[in-house]
Amino acid sequence: MKVAVLISGRGSNLQALIDAGTEPGWPAEIVLVISNVAGAEGLERAEKAGIATAVIDHETFDGRQAFDRAMTAAIEDAGAEFVCLAGFMRLLSDPFIEHWRDRLINIHPSLLPAFKGLDVHQRVLDAGEEVSGCTVHFVRSEMDAGPIIVQAAVPVRPGDTPEALAARVLEQEHKIYPRALRLIAEGRVTVEGERVLIDGQEAAKEDEPLRRKDTKKN
Repeated sequence: MKVAVLISGRGSNLQALIDAGTEPGWPAEIVLVISNVAGAEGLERAEKAGIATAVIDHETFDGRQAFDRAMTAAIEDAGAEFVCLAGFMRLLSDPFIEHWRDRLINIHPSLLPAFKGLDVHQRVLDAGEEVSGCTVHFVRSEMDAGPIIVQAAVPVRPGDTPEALAARVLEQEHKIYPRALRLIAEGRVTVEGERVLIDGQEAAKEDEPLRRKDTKKN
């Protein structure tokens, strides 16, 4: 399966996907990395791995849809059939999301549906949560929403700072993003409505005992 990755910054999750691609029998190939920021560190990571890169600056387009059309053209020209968001800091237009429906995934540093949006780790600490984590999900028009593929839980420790919690969550992000992409590339993931099935069974929530019961404080 040929994949394009969209980034805006340092690309640490991109690097996790690149590293996974060196494993024997890995079923996905990153054929293009697109950044909307010319100086993004992730572009260097891709170039070092011999992956084609493109800079598509959103500021040069008249609106989101024109920008997204340019990205779709670049993705399809590269032969990619699937898209991963890895720290891509732009809201995507509805036409782009629908064009790539169930072929577009994102990783978010919380146990969705809790704590959508930005400043997640500070908000988790402010809420007094005992557990945080990360989620890989298919993208829908609502921000940080869509069928969940894989999650990982991360305990919140006494005295945690947002930076310390973020670092531990990021370690898990680097594990579950390649895992989710592998499952998809191997054809083991299907979407029924807004549910994900893995090998025909509803995606297991291995972290369910740790997850917060009330997801309304987001």
